[in-house]
Amino acid sequence: MTHVLHIDTSPRLDRSHSRLLAREFLEQWKTNHPNATITHRDLARQPIPYINDTWVSAKFTSADQYTPELAAAIALSDELIDEFLSADRYVLSTPMYNFGIPAVLKSYIDYIVRPKRTFAATEAGFKGLVTNKKMVLVQTRGSDFRPGSVYDAVNFQEPYLKTVFGFIGITDIEAIAANGLNTHLREQELATAQTALQRLSATW
Repeated sequence: MTHVLHIDTSPRLDRSHSRLLAREFLEQWKTNHPNATITHRDLARQPIPYINDTWVSAKFTSADQYTPELAAAIALSDELIDEFLSADRYVLSTPMYNFGIPAVLKSYIDYIVRPKRTFAATEAGFKGLVTNKKMVLVQTRGSDFRPGSVYDAVNFQEPYLKTVFGFIGITDIEAIAANGLNTHLREQELATAQTALQRLSATW
């Protein structure tokens, strides 16, 4: 039975286009996979704290050498990684902030990208440990970052997400974006994204 981890990040909650698009996609996908299970992780409602010195120390300390302080510092990271690894597929919705991703999503990524848990350092280089998984990125952007647009070169949202999740082993990533939501492109781009997600829901 397929298990999906659905991650929302937008602080706009009910007014969020990225949340709406992801929810519609999963509703359509679920009709074709009625036995699938979906876990929802809402980073806006349950924000991940920034890492600190104690957390970094715990990250590079063997578990059998944890002090109570180190064990407490790393506990949330272990919980998030266990949840992440238990899923077969991922649906991540995120707006673009300042050419990249929201800080709360970056914190989440910092907590789950950990040596010996989601990647390994080998003599041949780094190796992702999260394999045979699939991901859908649902992205929204206020300005026009479409390929070939003026702002295409400074779109650090999608390249970063594909890079960091690829680093831990997830290479089957479908990326769909609605651009220009603060411009005249809004309705057109939302409709285009909805159509693309609807088609994807039938084959993903």
